[in-house]
Amino acid sequence: MENRIQNAVEFFMQGFGCSQSVLMAFADIYGIDEITAKRIAAGFGGGVGRMRMMCGAVSALVILGGLDCGQTDGDDSAGKAYCYKVVQELLTKFKERNGSVTCAELLKMSGCKAIADTNIPDERNAEYYKKRPCARKVESAARVFAEYLKEKEQKEEKEGA
Repeated sequence: MENRIQNAVEFFMQGFGCSQSVLMAFADIYGIDEITAKRIAAGFGGGVGRMRMMCGAVSALVILGGLDCGQTDGDDSAGKAYCYKVVQELLTKFKERNGSVTCAELLKMSGCKAIADTNIPDERNAEYYKKRPCARKVESAARVFAEYLKEKEQKEEKEGA
């Protein structure tokens, strides 16, 4: 799992958005190819379309939670409730570790301006990577999901024994 966490950070450093980076690191587990993962998560960048709402890395946690345990029948209220529980737990862990799940707040806590009045992404350069907390948030979200998968596997092994 540590490789997946590092892959998420590397994807971000290659210029992909926070959501894309986290989703791409785990997409193969769910039979999703890299191109599809990039497209699914593309609009979540910049706190959803650069509006500085939910952090893109957090959005990836929501997507991954749905891929892992989302209900597939419309009348499966128990399945829906379980998925919501998992997503709430993932986001709670991220928030406990980072102070927020909101892009604007995370940027502000790091001393960055959270400009949301344009669709134009900031230029990715050395200064961008130096001042932005995004790579750390990508790593944190990937770690939260990796821990979730490990705990789930351990629980399944224990129940199967």
